[in-house]
Amino acid sequence: MRIVIAPQSLKGSLSAAETGAAIAQGAQAVYPEAEIVVVPVADGGEGTVQALVDATGGSILTRRVTGPLGEPVEAFFGLLGGEDRKTAVIEMAACAGLPLISPEQRNPRITTTYGVGELIRAALDEGCRHFLLGIGGSATNDGGAGLAQALGIHLLATNGQELTWGGAALAQLAQIDSSNLDSRLVDCTFEVACDVTNPLCGASGASAIYGPQKGATPEMVAELDAALAHYAQIIDQDLGISIAEQPGAGAAGGLGAGLLAFLNATLRPGAAIVLEAVNLERHLEGADLVITAEGQLDEQTAYGKSVGAVAALAKQRDIPVLALAGGLSEGYQGIYQLGIDAVAVLPSRPMSLVYAIHNAATLTRDATERALRILKLGMSMTNRIV
Repeated sequence: MRIVIAPQSLKGSLSAAETGAAIAQGAQAVYPEAEIVVVPVADGGEGTVQALVDATGGSILTRRVTGPLGEPVEAFFGLLGGEDRKTAVIEMAACAGLPLISPEQRNPRITTTYGVGELIRAALDEGCRHFLLGIGGSATNDGGAGLAQALGIHLLATNGQELTWGGAALAQLAQIDSSNLDSRLVDCTFEVACDVTNPLCGASGASAIYGPQKGATPEMVAELDAALAHYAQIIDQDLGISIAEQPGAGAAGGLGAGLLAFLNATLRPGAAIVLEAVNLERHLEGADLVITAEGQLDEQTAYGKSVGAVAALAKQRDIPVLALAGGLSEGYQGIYQLGIDAVAVLPSRPMSLVYAIHNAATLTRDATERALRILKLGMSMTNRIV
């Protein structure tokens, strides 16, 4: 029997690789003779760097860069191993994420993506020319302006001075000078994990939909939306690129727009990018069972989560899929339409969340063993009936 284990991280407790190791222990207890392959996965959000580094035997590098409020922060990016040693994976939240700012300091008028550009520069210095970017969890609303400035683009006001950082400053933009853009970027490709289709501006744009969670008042939302609209107009005027209505341009406070405009990036579902990067299709060849996992299964699992993407690939090959979860929410039954055949939850009895987090590895191992013993019983009964 060949079992492929492709889990997400269990947020707050186990990385994807640690989850996979615990599942493997449970599987070996039931099928000691099985060939077991662990392929950590992610959906482009938190944990993507770690999952891809673990899956490919890569490495994580740390760099001190500019944080969302302009202060230095210790951030990181990944270098993939194997055949993809020139590929970098970056989570923008590592240097421009909402958790880096206390609630009382959140102000999308001034937060910047400058540090994201610095991480890209650091990866360029390591020889990387292919980039995978996760852009979830941002604290910014600057349209990727800070990133562009970090990479050598000058955003100039009417007086010829460089714009200050933050989304509000974009209202003063008069000219974009890209003559000093880092020349190494000509040889680079950027794939961006983006699971939203919001345009840059308007009622469903970056400021209106995501601004309030970043600290924007209704007045700020109106100001920032107008600033992003002006920004898009200048990009169109100076670069000849129309980005305002492109799907995903409003992602991460408009960082999607900046990546499209300045780096010619491709925006794709995060799970699809990750599963390609870890070459899951190749690992599925000859598999008899796929086991995946995430912290909670619910009706949102179908929308961009890696569990659904793993199941879809498995079902294309008619491979049964078992999903493990820390919990099930209302509407979770919809996951069966994704190609998941059975679900097992980790808790074996009533317990606190704190206990479950601290004992996640044991709970994951034991839940896997219970589920596979039921599977083995069913197979035995089938053989008797036949």
